[in-house]
Amino acid sequence: MEKFVNALEGKLGPIAYKLNSNRYLSSIKNGFFVAMPLLIIGSMFLLVTQIPIDPYLNFMESVLGSEWKTLFLKVNDMTMNAMTIFVVLGIAAELAKFYKVDIIPSQAIAIVSFFILTPLSSYDEGSFLPLTNFGAAGLFVGMITAILAVEIYRWVVQRGWVIKMPDSVPSNVAASFSALVPGFFVIIIFNLIRIGFVYTSYGSAHNFIFEVLQTPLLALGSSLPATIIILLFEALLWSFGIHGSNIVGAVMQPIWIALTVENAAAFEAGTTIPNIVNYQFYSNFVKLGGSSATIGLAIACVFFARSTQFKTLGRLSIGPAIFNINEPLIFGIPIILNPVMLIPFIIAPILMAVIAYVTMATGLVPYPNGVNLPWTMPPIISGFIVSGWRGGLLQLVQIILSFILYYPFFKMQDDTAYKTEIEPTETA
Repeated sequence: MEKFVNALEGKLGPIAYKLNSNRYLSSIKNGFFVAMPLLIIGSMFLLVTQIPIDPYLNFMESVLGSEWKTLFLKVNDMTMNAMTIFVVLGIAAELAKFYKVDIIPSQAIAIVSFFILTPLSSYDEGSFLPLTNFGAAGLFVGMITAILAVEIYRWVVQRGWVIKMPDSVPSNVAASFSALVPGFFVIIIFNLIRIGFVYTSYGSAHNFIFEVLQTPLLALGSSLPATIIILLFEALLWSFGIHGSNIVGAVMQPIWIALTVENAAAFEAGTTIPNIVNYQFYSNFVKLGGSSATIGLAIACVFFARSTQFKTLGRLSIGPAIFNINEPLIFGIPIILNPVMLIPFIIAPILMAVIAYVTMATGLVPYPNGVNLPWTMPPIISGFIVSGWRGGLLQLVQIILSFILYYPFFKMQDDTAYKTEIEPTETA
């Protein structure tokens, strides 16, 4: 067993290190943190308009008029449906910090580059940038644009192709002039890219990326087999003390967030919700109590531990577990490099995903509605918000299954700890 574990660690360790240290994945992961609070806020305003309680809906209509929903959906449009703008700013800032170049000019040039690639729509009085290209549909274009724009910007800056002002010039004025030449290079290149796509059958970079890259990735990321592989990889990384959620999130979060925004748009429009797997599926129906659905393990420690060690651990871990934080359990038992506890730890997320997927695919539980809750939202409450009362009931069943899965393995660990505690200390 030890040889197998060491061999597996030797294979996975270098892969995880490369993914975790990759500047582009790191910038994307951290860049999404800029958009995440705004997505949550926008989701709350969307939820206000969709509460399925007739007296509430009638009351809101009587007070605010028949078009009352538009008063709240404006916030959703400017947050969730404009998320790509915030993601571009976040990614550009993170990559600029990595290269130690000015952050604000990098952000400004990246967002202008994205606007250059975004096709205009026309109407009688002029042209406008359509909001649809700033939501999920434009997400991958925005990510690629932010990375490429900052790369070109830093390449020019690092070669010294900048206008240098005398020391007597105020720093903010000098900074604006120093960004002039690099910005000129970036904008010329992106305008040439835009022109190049105009003369193709796609017509724009947005159409090209959406059809060639984004659509296949979304289809793959929303499938159950791909989700199982991802969850297995995440659990294996955690098994060796590597933060699997961070590494998986850097790759999958853009895909899952895009699927979430698609669901939210359908939910807002009252049409069929398209995706089972999205960010809510992962954070609310797989990670109950934290990575690998350890909430059942926390319950076992609280109510069934005999040893002082596990009783104490249970009291310390149950509070965080309610909010889907399980580091006290992962490092306290420990689960890491523990052959006994790794068995349920690896099985649990796959089991949760399969159960949730099947119940939703068969119509027993509604698809997640795209309301982007914080990942710390307690189970049952989160299930109720994103999938109605049946979502909350599904989470309750999953919590019970988590307990059943973890209990035999917990019992072995607890019994060993209890015997160690009650054995009299041997004297020399």
